[in-house]
Amino acid sequence: MKRSRFSSRKRISTDATELGRLATGLAEAGGKLEDSFWEIRLAELVDKLLHSSAEDDLNAALDRLFDTHAAAHDDLADMIESRAESCVMAHQGQDFDILLFNVPLLAWSRFSIPAGAIPKSTLQTLKVQLGAHVFAGKAQIALADYLYSPDQLPRTFVDTWQLMRELGAAALGNQELKCDVATMPETNRFLSDTRYVVGAIAVPRGAALFRWNEGDSTREAALKEWVKQGGPSFEPLLTGCAFQPLLADAYHAACRFADSASRPYSLRASVAFLQTTLGQPAEGLRAVIGGFHDQRLEEYRVGFGPRDSDATYHGVVWPLLGAEDETNDIAGEIEAVLRDSGIKEVVTLDQQFPFEFCDDCGAPLYPNIEGDAVHAELPELNNAPSQTLH
Repeated sequence: MKRSRFSSRKRISTDATELGRLATGLAEAGGKLEDSFWEIRLAELVDKLLHSSAEDDLNAALDRLFDTHAAAHDDLADMIESRAESCVMAHQGQDFDILLFNVPLLAWSRFSIPAGAIPKSTLQTLKVQLGAHVFAGKAQIALADYLYSPDQLPRTFVDTWQLMRELGAAALGNQELKCDVATMPETNRFLSDTRYVVGAIAVPRGAALFRWNEGDSTREAALKEWVKQGGPSFEPLLTGCAFQPLLADAYHAACRFADSASRPYSLRASVAFLQTTLGQPAEGLRAVIGGFHDQRLEEYRVGFGPRDSDATYHGVVWPLLGAEDETNDIAGEIEAVLRDSGIKEVVTLDQQFPFEFCDDCGAPLYPNIEGDAVHAELPELNNAPSQTLH
């Protein structure tokens, strides 16, 4: 996924330098024919580096272009993502397009949000519903038998490419991918978080991938039917959770959309959680919004507390994504979500907070009405679980 990068001046390899040259050529191309010239050569080099597990070369080229040529950086990031999440595989004398996809779910709970193995019967139900409402008629589908947390998704482009190849082969063989649960990283606990079902489709070369590619549906219609028909399949996996299924899409696009959608979802979940835990309506709460800066504005943090004191009971981090910066009215967007959730008193502070965390526990510090960055602490309540808001 595209992400903000800080400049790196160290010497880079010949392959990384060539990636930069090809990406710059693509960014500066004057027409579709020249685009094709650069794209073919760039794709070939990216494929070679993924196949040889040269993650450092891919990242070195991105780092260098981030500082020197923004458009070329984005073109290279798009190409790496595309080649990591898709390929062409031959099977029984026919070529198939393979696409790694992701099905995100937004969830919140006063307890722990599960991540773990998906039973075979549930996998089969999910495949049927995805095939009926999301993917094209000729798509062969394979799923990994694991409900991933963000900490457990592939960490690198090479890891993503390898998972795509494994799931693509499983799709062609009409199988599922069994994950090694013992090797999965531990999942961090948050009040609100995202879970993912990861899979791959195989379609005949050049055929439609999704239902909305076939002309008889739209993304909106597919999402509506997926939520209605596929959503109940997740209830046994997410006991004690409220959740919202999102639409399956190409792996990196789905991850980015989930990152964006999780921000307002976390705010709404926080308001619902505080109302339930404290036993008081949203009108009794105050939300304080502050911008936190490192070398640039990195994120907004929202501190929640009672309207009649300066206490901060909970907090939510709203990270900036993609090209977002100080010129975007992010604080206004946050305020609109909070007011829509029932919060009447929303205060946006003009001061710049340092990008700091607690020295003892590492938790984010949140703004209070006095303009200080403080720990978020729930009052002593018998039914209040210890949780961090995501």
